[in-house]
Amino acid sequence: MHLFCHEQPETLTVQTDVADARPGKVALAQTPFYPGGGGQLADRGVIRWRGGEAKVLGFEVSAGKLWHLLDGQGEVAGAVEAAVDPDFRRMMRQIHTDTHILNALVFQAFDGALVTGVQMADDGTARMDFDVPGADSDRLRALEGPINDLIRQDIPVNFAYVPMHEAQAEHGLIRSRSVAPPPTPDGKIRIVEIVGLDRQACGGTHLASTGQSPPIRILKIDNKGRHNRRVRIGLDTRPTSS
Repeated sequence: MHLFCHEQPETLTVQTDVADARPGKVALAQTPFYPGGGGQLADRGVIRWRGGEAKVLGFEVSAGKLWHLLDGQGEVAGAVEAAVDPDFRRMMRQIHTDTHILNALVFQAFDGALVTGVQMADDGTARMDFDVPGADSDRLRALEGPINDLIRQDIPVNFAYVPMHEAQAEHGLIRSRSVAPPPTPDGKIRIVEIVGLDRQACGGTHLASTGQSPPIRILKIDNKGRHNRRVRIGLDTRPTSS
């Protein structure tokens, strides 16, 4: 599907109307929230209406509608304000963009190694699993410097939709079927491009350029079997020395 957060990623508050409501959940005519998927956590935030406010606890899709799950059982009606938590969205955009840089460097350095799983956490960390037979931890850990070099270069991040058959035909564009976004109703798939570095299918939220992220640290590398290495990274928000 085409999400509002993809088309207008900087708009975090929307005045909209209730499309449908049930006790404890509401579907909106328009929503700025990213509902989660592909290893990225869903947005957090609130919905406000005349006489009330509720935190958004999660999302579910039912009968073709995206339902916002609320922290109360009251029914919402009429005009509302849907507001995304800006700090949490920013952190998710940062760590998600950084996983793309890690993915690109692993793909290039290890003969097209594919992602077998990814999961971001609410503490600014993420883990990525790669099919990299025989890769030693030192080679993977050595990617921390190049990742941070690419962050400092402030490379633009672009987005486009291409027909699914074209994406499937281009080697490396779909790195993991488990985290690739579903096609849109018109049969296209969303592509995220870090200009000059990498292109891959993804449905999450990302930065407009790599320099909007702080540096990262490679926290740990786990051997998960003959063919799998798990790389854990985290945003390095420690103050820099003057």
